[in-house]
Amino acid sequence: MPTRVLIVGAGAVGAFYGSRLATTPNILVSALCRSNYKVVAQSGFRVTSPKFPDYTFRPEHTFASPAEARNAKVHWDYLLVSTKALPDVSDDSELLEGLVGDGTAVVLVQNGIGVEAPYLQRFPGATVLSAVTIVSAAQPEHGVIKHNRWTRISVGPYLPHLDAGGEGTKSSDAEAETKGMAFVEMLKQGGINDAEVYDHAGLQFVRWHKLAINAAMNPSSVLSGGSGNQAMSSDSELSRHLLGVMNEVLETAPKVLGKPLPTKLAPAEKVLESTRKNSSGSKPSMAIDWSEGKRMELEVILGNAVRLAREKGVEMPRCQSMYALLRMAQENREAAKSSKL
Repeated sequence: MPTRVLIVGAGAVGAFYGSRLATTPNILVSALCRSNYKVVAQSGFRVTSPKFPDYTFRPEHTFASPAEARNAKVHWDYLLVSTKALPDVSDDSELLEGLVGDGTAVVLVQNGIGVEAPYLQRFPGATVLSAVTIVSAAQPEHGVIKHNRWTRISVGPYLPHLDAGGEGTKSSDAEAETKGMAFVEMLKQGGINDAEVYDHAGLQFVRWHKLAINAAMNPSSVLSGGSGNQAMSSDSELSRHLLGVMNEVLETAPKVLGKPLPTKLAPAEKVLESTRKNSSGSKPSMAIDWSEGKRMELEVILGNAVRLAREKGVEMPRCQSMYALLRMAQENREAAKSSKL
């Protein structure tokens, strides 16, 4: 029997990884699209990459809505969710209603922390895999995926009962770990050689480590008027701010997770040093969303971290200040939009 994968939110990141999985024998990949549905249904995805020759990825099925996917009556082995995480707008776990069957694993390739809980709450018997990627990919036009650099993706089971003070292991933990290892192996077979597997705690630390970068770069770009990563990290005052935010997040993570920060994770100084050398001109996604009048991923990149830390009696003053300012700015803008309708 083939392994069937459904990409939920087939934008640049989801479509890129889906396209690599689809190159592996006995893996059939489908796509649940939004605005790009018509193009993808007709022509598939055209993928360009500095790592792989140009190719076309044609999903086994292309769906315009969750209802269409449900009506197809397909048993999905993996649901790869790569939607933008906006819990203040909608609960995207609802998209999976009727799609999670026996043995289905939900793979969450999303930014921020705290993204997994809604899925486990809605599907308590399902395997939830958490995934963190640093891939640089874009969809400059519908159905065209431009992979720019990096392929790394880290995957691990989401088992919150193993956190500090939890109730210990459950019989389903081994199945979740097996599903995670199998998914990473599938990615490697598809040419993602730096796909890596973690246990629950290890993956959560990877999430917090990426959060340190996102929490520093994304809000700061918006607040500084759309500055790029290299410009911010090279500015004498702004680089001190970025370093302070990253260290605040990295110092908070062990207090929330109840374990010491793994030594293999790069310190904030190394991250900034690397960013100064990146001359691609890239800007954080939050700055792009703000400039286009879209909602930002404030809750999963700032709000959740502030709240989780506060539950442990820890304050994150730098992150909290940026969160408060940007949340109010976003609310004011949304209110202004509504008043014009």
